[in-house]
Amino acid sequence: MTDPAAALAQMLGPKGWLSGEEAEPYRQDWLKRYGIAPLGVARPISTAQVAEIVTLCCDAGMNVVPQGGNTGLCGGAVVERAGGIILSLSRMAAIGEPDAASGSVVVDAGVILSALHDALAPHGLVFPMHLGAEGSARIGGLIGTNAGGSHALRHGMMQNLVLGLEVVLPDGSIWNGLRAVQKDNAGYQLRKLFCGAEGTLGVVTRAVLKLSPAPKQRATALLTLGDSAAAVAFGTYLRGEAGEFLTGLEFFCDFGLSLALKHLPGLSFPLESRGDVHVLVELTSSSTRVQLDDILASALEWGMERGLILDGALAMSDAQRAHFWRLREEQPEGQRLEGEQLKHDISVPVGRIAEFIDKGQALCQGILPGVRINPFGHLGDGNIHYNLSPPQGEADFAGKAPEIAQALAALATEMAGSFAAEHGLGRAKIVLADRNRSPVERDLMARLKHALDPLNTMNPGVIIANPSGKKNFPMNGIS
Repeated sequence: MTDPAAALAQMLGPKGWLSGEEAEPYRQDWLKRYGIAPLGVARPISTAQVAEIVTLCCDAGMNVVPQGGNTGLCGGAVVERAGGIILSLSRMAAIGEPDAASGSVVVDAGVILSALHDALAPHGLVFPMHLGAEGSARIGGLIGTNAGGSHALRHGMMQNLVLGLEVVLPDGSIWNGLRAVQKDNAGYQLRKLFCGAEGTLGVVTRAVLKLSPAPKQRATALLTLGDSAAAVAFGTYLRGEAGEFLTGLEFFCDFGLSLALKHLPGLSFPLESRGDVHVLVELTSSSTRVQLDDILASALEWGMERGLILDGALAMSDAQRAHFWRLREEQPEGQRLEGEQLKHDISVPVGRIAEFIDKGQALCQGILPGVRINPFGHLGDGNIHYNLSPPQGEADFAGKAPEIAQALAALATEMAGSFAAEHGLGRAKIVLADRNRSPVERDLMARLKHALDPLNTMNPGVIIANPSGKKNFPMNGIS
């Protein structure tokens, strides 16, 4: 094939093939750290068209990079090798009729998360995933990165919310696994294989998603606690008391709060007292028979009696609840507006959150004295967004960013945790993965990648740097 770009342009037409300046908005990642100009951006309108694109690119040896809303933080959805194309499913945004009996809905991969929320509302159903980028994040990208969000404590990660998938494989063939059942043990769990694969094993085109009844009542509280150890202790008690009603259990530190209040207009802190840690709690129920306010009030009383909670308030209206949540959700934006930052996506066992924060503080200060640390995230599942700002008055991290990243990754690994909790590896964390995961684990991933994509045309350089390279070890005598 002499000119695959011309063939794609002819196949897709002017709305389906963007090049030059029209492709510029797709070029860089959200943090502006990765990406070169793609050969073009393919915007198909059907699974069949996706298959045609992938087949053509496979035959031409041309790289394909699937891109959702491009809100990722690890550079996994942009072209980094000359001659590659971006495959955007933004024109594939159909939402099927929800099936209330099975609690499921079939959606295209290009559906924006907030649009799905809006579409389900009249049916009394919800897709229980919420995150700061839900106004731009697309279902395919959320599947590709196995997104988590603020409700993962109760409903799990994206892989727990996907019942079935349709995927175009690297050779252009189509796997139709759109089965709306929770129990399907007819072989390997293929749908989960593509959750978190970041487009390296194929292109997710449609999904069957698991739905829940819409909550009929909520109880939300914003709390001030003395330190992260107090937050963990209160969270542990609350999980036992609130059980299946506990939907959100988030935390942020006072430094992050200060940045949000400093940079974001209309944001205020409603409590009289400030402490080292602030916690946001939310209970929900689809039944009106449960007294959520009583459950939460009793738990808060327990925490105050033991000196864990220094101050707190229950949301008395939807507007106040939304403001509480905004304090948590604006943590990344407040730090971004402060200037240069380093983002680390860590998870550790919940009981070791305080230990990680304390040890991480010592590690980072030892490498770069005065560095300002903003840990926040998901208290209920141990996911810490461990973000750093340079020392006061400094513009950058004095070349210490890689050393800091490796120290924190090693600490998380030592504590039986992960240095990539919910944002994936992308391109940014391949070196960390090679250093902190066993050769056996990395080799298994390389073998999977090479088996499904032997030409390495699907999002090359993401997750696995060199899937066709020399194996790290013989497996069962097979070299």
